[in-house]
Amino acid sequence: MKEKNRNSFTGSIGFVLAAAGSAVGLGNIWRFPYLAAKDGGGLFLVLYLILALTFGFALLTTEIAIGRKTKQSPLTAYTKIKKGWGFLGVLACLVPVIIMPYYCVIGGWVVKYFLAYLTGDGTRAAQDGYFTDFITGESQPALLMIFFLLVVAFIIFRGVNKGIESFSKVLMPVLLVLVIGIALFSITIHYTDADGVTRTGLKGLLIYVIPDLGGLTLKRFFSVLLDAMGQLFFSLSVAMGIMIAYGSYVKDDSNLVKSINQIEIFDTVVAFLAGVMIIPAVYTFMGKEGMEASGPSLMFVSLPKVFASMGKIGNVIGCLFFAMVLFAAVTSAVSVMEAVVSSFMDRFHMSRVKAASIETGIALLGGIVVCLGYNKWYFDITLPNGAHAQILDIMDYISNNCFMPLVAIGTCILIGWVAKPEVIIKEVEKSGCKMGRKRLYVIMIRYVAPLLLFILLLKSLGILTVI
Repeated sequence: MKEKNRNSFTGSIGFVLAAAGSAVGLGNIWRFPYLAAKDGGGLFLVLYLILALTFGFALLTTEIAIGRKTKQSPLTAYTKIKKGWGFLGVLACLVPVIIMPYYCVIGGWVVKYFLAYLTGDGTRAAQDGYFTDFITGESQPALLMIFFLLVVAFIIFRGVNKGIESFSKVLMPVLLVLVIGIALFSITIHYTDADGVTRTGLKGLLIYVIPDLGGLTLKRFFSVLLDAMGQLFFSLSVAMGIMIAYGSYVKDDSNLVKSINQIEIFDTVVAFLAGVMIIPAVYTFMGKEGMEASGPSLMFVSLPKVFASMGKIGNVIGCLFFAMVLFAAVTSAVSVMEAVVSSFMDRFHMSRVKAASIETGIALLGGIVVCLGYNKWYFDITLPNGAHAQILDIMDYISNNCFMPLVAIGTCILIGWVAKPEVIIKEVEKSGCKMGRKRLYVIMIRYVAPLLLFILLLKSLGILTVI
């Protein structure tokens, strides 16, 4: 695809909302609150904030700048930076290819629960076995996965301006309003259990934000640090090609410094509010032990029980919550799909319609395989990190625990030592804006980020077990 025919965001607002929409997804909603609760609340929050302003800033700036400088998608951008580094682009493109099928399957699950609460059937969704019976079904999960995929594909088919940017400008403000509204409600609730013990959302909020330093050791500190760093991949959508693709649509006269700062703030605020939404509510109705749930079990098992405990208003709150989750899932899935579609367009010089059709087909086939992994093709293996897994978990492990750290490490080596950090700094400052945290950026991209990423990779692969 020739550069002169390449679409671009009409303005910085569209870019920021699209990038933020990519980051505000299922990983933030079901992973951030769990890690915060597990890792001592405020301690995790403080380390996450520090990492977001340093480690996250370096990776986010690098990928967006690579995209804008090369005007290429992840599959071809790395070669434009330095010949011989195309393998990194292939790896970066493989990440969203692997993620898209199982993300659509989970998106279908969200659709199922949204419809359950929308039709007033939320109480049944809270019953034991409801989630398991649904995902092990042979047809409904696949049909809802296809519906979710088609919604995402429709947005991608419409292109950068009429599709991604237009939908982001509508969905993201609505999503933010829902997040803030549910978070405020979560703080105000209270509940008295059968033993006469009263728990409040405000107490749950304090558990979330106040650092728990009791029994803090160096080992635990590094464990929390790596958890926070791993979460940043989800929160900022780095190391999966997305920000390179979106960066390639940013105009040369746009203020990258301002846009990157806004994306950082937006993502951090929404990630924090995800915890405010969930932790106080789960604590109020299920106690501290209820806060130990994570992933699908948190969203599709624990939270429906919380909504059921709220009485009549629980169905309304559940409907609003899953509407918010659905919006978040759609905006994230759009960015994942666009990273692949733009790669096909740039590498093979095909039209958007053809590239989107091919990726829709790949995601459809992969999604069906993931659905079958819960019934006809079910198996259980143990991953190198000790977790039990079937098809979805294996795909998630390969993309998130293996490929993403490798992409990030490779990017740090390429920019930090081969092409040099000045390449990125010049691109950021091209429109006349001064890049803040310049010295910090050089230190992070050359030394700190590669070291932390290498440790994270070793831990993910089960090689490093002392942390």
